[in-house]
Parts: sequence; C-alpha cells; structure tokens
Amino acid sequence: MTDRIYYGEPARRAFDAVVTRALEYGGRPAVHLDRTAFYPTSGGQPFDTGRLGDVDVVEAVDEDEAILHVLSAPIAEGAAVHGDIDWPRRFDHMQQHTGQHVLSAAFDRVFDNRTTSFHMGADSATIDLAREMTAVEVERAVDEANRVVWEDRPVSIRMVSAEEAATLPLRKEPVRSGLLRLIEIADFDLSACGGTHVARTGEIGIIAVSAVERFRGGSRLTFLCGGRALRAFRLQRDALAGSVRHLSVLPHELPGAIERMQHEHKQARKDLARLQQQLAVHEASRLLTRARDVDGVRVVVEALDAWDAAGLRAIASGLTAHERVAAALFTSTAPVAAAIARSSGVNLDANAVLRTLMGAFGGRGGGRPDLAQGAGLTGDVADIVDAAKTALTVALR
Repeated sequence: MTDRIYYGEPARRAFDAVVTRALEYGGRPAVHLDRTAFYPTSGGQPFDTGRLGDVDVVEAVDEDEAILHVLSAPIAEGAAVHGDIDWPRRFDHMQQHTGQHVLSAAFDRVFDNRTTSFHMGADSATIDLAREMTAVEVERAVDEANRVVWEDRPVSIRMVSAEEAATLPLRKEPVRSGLLRLIEIADFDLSACGGTHVARTGEIGIIAVSAVERFRGGSRLTFLCGGRALRAFRLQRDALAGSVRHLSVLPHELPGAIERMQHEHKQARKDLARLQQQLAVHEASRLLTRARDVDGVRVVVEALDAWDAAGLRAIASGLTAHERVAAALFTSTAPVAAAIARSSGVNLDANAVLRTLMGAFGGRGGGRPDLAQGAGLTGDVADIVDAAKTALTVALR
C-alpha cells in the first residue's frame, strides 16, 4: 500500500521513498513506491508530473492500494529515490480545485443549485449545475465566491468515519464509504474530497467564469482561477488592445465597430457578386472571340486571373448562353477551382470531364452534365489547362 503524502500535505514538493515494485504500464516503465506525493488522476483533477531522481514521472495512476508512477526510464526495485513534484502544475491544480469548491458552494448556498460534475482541463475547468442559471445569477454567485476568496479563509483537512460524516453538514453526500477525507472552507463549505487544495482561500487569487452554456437541463460553467485567470486576462487584454488600435476606436466602441464591419462586409459581398455578374457577361463575350472550333463546337479553355469560383460559374453561364459552346475555366492560382459547362444540345458530359481532371490533379467537386464545378485541383495551372483541352477534344469527337 502506498502512503499518500498529498492527503495530509498537499503543499509538499519533495519527498524520499523506496521502490517497492518495478513493472510496465502500457509498454512504458513504471514503479510503485512505499510513499508518494504524486497525485494520480482522480475526482476531475489531473495527475501530477515531476521527477524521481533523474527520471521523469510522466503520469500517476491510482490503482486503489498503490499509486503507479509511469516513467521515462526504468528504476530498479528496491532503489531509494528522491521525488520532486512539478510545483507550478500542482499549485495550478490546487487553485482550480479549491476554486471549484468555493464556486460550487456559492451556487449551492445562494441558489440551492448543486454541482453535478467537475472537470479540470489544461487551460480551464468546468462545473455542471443541476439547474439552468441566468447571466445575472451567475455573476451574483461569482461575486459571492470571490468574497470568500478575498477574505482569505482557512482551508483545513480532516479524516472522519462514514458514521461521523453522516452527522455533518456536507454539501453533497459522499460517494465513498469507510474513512473519509473532508475539505473544510471555514464557515462556507464542507465536502468529502481526495484532491489537493490550497491552505487559505486567498491563494486562489480570483475566480472568473469565462463561459456559460445550457447543458442537459442545467448549466455548464467554464471557469479559471488564479494564474489561469491572469493568463486569460493578458491574452484578452492584448487582443482587445490590438483590435481597438487597428479599428481606431475606444474599447467600449469595439462591439459596435465590429457590427458595422460585418454589415459593410456583407454588403460588399453582395455588391461584388452583382458586379461580377455584370462583368462576367463582358468577359464571356471576350473569351468567345478566342474560342477554337472542335467539330462545330466553339471551345473555350482558360485560366483567369482575379476570378473566384463564383465568378467562373457566372462566366461559364454567360458562355453557354450562346449556342454550340463548351467551356473549361480555371482560377490562375493553386489550389485551382474549375467550372466545366456546355450549351444545350452539345453532346458533352461536363461532370465526366471534371472527374477526368480530378483523377489527374486531385480535388473535389461534381455537378450535372451541363455544368460541373470543382475545387482543390493541384499542379501546374498550365498542365491543368492542357489536360482540359485534351479532355474536351476527346469528349466532343
């Protein structure tokens, strides 16, 4: 059985131990120790990493009676080792986990809304609440949670029997039996928990909820504590500063400026589409003067500068509005877009021609016998144009 130092001393950064068993886990070397400060994945909290001597501990796994330490290199059974915890990672987890206790207790005390699950990721953590919360209610609970953080209340650990726990005002009923480890935030929360926690709420720093969404009839909250909240603030500060600088507006004017830009962009796209349609008629007439004759069909095969896929389609439609025309049009830069079209009555399957080109140059697309469009063709544009000329000639004869 492994003596779990982190239960009583969550702030312990180093320890000495003896390897009681050397084994493999998932094809990697691993060991059991007689005692450890490495926390394994459990209760929504990720595992600790660090070192045993000169060997990296890359994962810690709870095997009930023992903690399995997955290593970067083998260590012999019976070896005496010195362990060092990756403290920044551990302290980050302690901030998030204790912050979760405070935040969940705030929702429970203010709104009688219990937390149904907790998950801690690498960049943020989430809690799921049984009932849906409004934005105003969330902020009220967050304010209450931060009040408790800034009051720097003590966070204590005690071990009790299941019978004793049954007489205590626990926030939620324990899922384990036997001896229970309780985490108490003075005059605010009492919960059974095996995770690592800070010694005082002030070490949490701040609790910030960054997102709220509906989830299974309740609410899922994404939150950040301490160092994570500071990093998120810096990221958002830099993004905000860059945005207001480029848009030449004040911070409070940014939402309105973005809304105006979106409206202007939408209108510009409509105007561009209208102008492309008008220009496509003239471009089709110009290209038709350069058509070559293949068995009485005027064939146009061109790579066009400054036209997108929608423009190619418009030009192709303009060309095939004339009688006895077949066209293969391409953008001039890779990845290449294509439009294959033919006039009514011309014996040509545009989709079959496109499939031939995609077989040689990749890409995706499809369509009808009279009009097919593709995108993502790769290779030299001149080679694609030559292949299209050949394909159309073969198809028309």
